[in-house]
Amino acid sequence: MNTSPIVTESVPINGMEMYYEIHGQGEPLLLLHGFLGIGADWGHLFKDLEPPDGFQFIIPDLRGHGHSTNPSALFTHRSSAIDVFALLDHLKIERCKAIGMSCGAKTLLHMATQQPARLDAMVLVSATPYFPREARELMAQITLEDKTEADWQFLRRRHPHGDAQIHMLFDQGRAMKDSFDDVNFTPPLLSTITARTLIVHGDRDFYPVHLAAEMHRAIPKSYLAVVPNAGHGPVFGEHTAYFLQTALPFLQGEWEQKPLPPVLP
Repeated sequence: MNTSPIVTESVPINGMEMYYEIHGQGEPLLLLHGFLGIGADWGHLFKDLEPPDGFQFIIPDLRGHGHSTNPSALFTHRSSAIDVFALLDHLKIERCKAIGMSCGAKTLLHMATQQPARLDAMVLVSATPYFPREARELMAQITLEDKTEADWQFLRRRHPHGDAQIHMLFDQGRAMKDSFDDVNFTPPLLSTITARTLIVHGDRDFYPVHLAAEMHRAIPKSYLAVVPNAGHGPVFGEHTAYFLQTALPFLQGEWEQKPLPPVLP
């Protein structure tokens, strides 16, 4: 089987160059990586980035990550959503399904609330409606000071635009501890989402699992899958089989929507 991507290119989008790859043929399935990640990370979940039958992968490197540039040196999940919409417009994709990991999931929340009709279904992995205290404490500790030479070589392979790119990403990640408006999805805002939504969350995530339950309660056509004894990003390694067995039937439209029970006073 030919697993080579159909397209690998960078296109000018919103003052930067966005790198993306297209794999396979079929219904577009957008894959959005986490912060400090790259599009190629999805190869740990889908071998050789081979899409499931009937799907075509659209895999960008988000602003300033991997092969994508970021001359502004600014990053918000809101602007990331605008970037991804511009990429979909470039590709003439009006509507798609999507999987987002952490930063990618928060980008999807912005997409699903900015232009609800553009997303048919989405899987949110390790998302949050806002940054809780636990997450802000971790963000404050983001640093390059403890990185070994091996760590630096790993980072340079992933983010090839020089050490300035890596410093920029770490600075942006640390600065999120002081951000209160970019990730601020209230229940009324979440209630405007029309996409079928699967929320996948580890019960040991630094985004406490009750936040996933809050999103599930607020998003109308949503499902919640809590992965036991799992931390942030519970889809790789030992969790891959469960995730694929859960997410793929959902994305393929095989699940029946059942009403939520009423909220007791």
